[in-house]
Amino acid sequence: MLRRSPLTAGLLYITLGTLFTIFAIRNVSESGWGFFSYLFVLLATLDFGSGIRMIMLHFKIKAAQNKKK
Repeated sequence: MLRRSPLTAGLLYITLGTLFTIFAIRNVSESGWGFFSYLFVLLATLDFGSGIRMIMLHFKIKAAQNKKK
């Protein structure tokens, strides 16, 4: 089984967060603040948070590997 690095997963989450942000902006401009607008904002927030956390984890792992050497 192929594992994804935390950096790849983090970038994927950031990309999804950007996509959900674009969907939220389009939805608000077309029909105002409704259920789906709030849902898109919530999903974007969760994805950005997860993406940042994964990227930070990547750098912590790299720092720990460099410290062992």
